[in-house]
Parts: sequence; C-alpha cells; structure tokens
Amino acid sequence: MASTPNERELAYRPCVGIMLVNMNGQVFVGQRLDNVVEAWQMPQGGIDEGEDAKTAALRELREETGIGREHVEIIAKAKDEHFYDLPPELVGKLWGGKYRGQRQFWFLARFIGDDSDIDIQTKDPEFREWKWAAPETLPDMIVPFKRKLYRDILQEFRTLI
Repeated sequence: MASTPNERELAYRPCVGIMLVNMNGQVFVGQRLDNVVEAWQMPQGGIDEGEDAKTAALRELREETGIGREHVEIIAKAKDEHFYDLPPELVGKLWGGKYRGQRQFWFLARFIGDDSDIDIQTKDPEFREWKWAAPETLPDMIVPFKRKLYRDILQEFRTLI
C-alpha cells in the first residue's frame, strides 16, 4: 500500500496574482463562486508549463475578469515570490492533492478601462460578484490563511497605488 505524502513533503503550486487598481486607488476583488463564506480575492491562478509569470498574470486576469491587456498597464512586479500554506483540512483536497500551498509572483497593474470592460461571466467563471475596495480593507475581506500574504503584497505595492 502506498503511503500518503506528509504535507511538508508536498511542493508549492507555481502561481501568479495581480493587484488591479483603478484610477481612484481602489483594488479589484472578486467573490469566488466555489466558496460559501464571505471571502474575496484578487485575480490569481496557476502558471502553465513554459509560461512566464507576466503572461500568466495577464491570462489569469482575462480568464477571471474578461479584462484584456489593452485595459491594463503593468506598474510593478513584487521583488520576491510570496508563499502561503493551505490549512491542514484543505491539503489533499485542492489541486489533486499535489501541493501544500502556493508560491506566487505578484504584479501591480493599473486598470485604464471602464467598468463596462469587466465581465466576470467568462467561459469558466470564478467569481459571483466583484467590486472595487479600499486597499487597507483587503486583509480583512479574505480567507484567514491568505491574510498575511495580502498584507505583505499591500505593503510592497502601497506607495505605487
């Protein structure tokens, strides 16, 4: 009988995230379809094989929000990767049980379109609703296991928002 790997032996899933800010300095957040709790997040997702992080970030933004490259300007990339661990009850249930959490490359981007350019009813929708939020409210809006990650990203990008 094969043994189940210890969660500390599992890898981190390579991912990207994008903090999208509008001209008023507010941040785009979406409420996931697959979550019953009142939890919001910024667009994020996996990096495909052979894909660079910036390309993945713009692809994920398009897939989750309908926002095309023509409506964003990349302002910055986080200087370091950011990591988070899943809570023990989720390890083995997400991403085929192959990962203990995520390692993410984060980008800050300015939204230069109109709200009408946002369409979360994409081919494979992830969000049930979206809104613009004040940056300082982000950590309290998300699931507890990602709060430190969001605080770190916000701190790094704060002067650029």
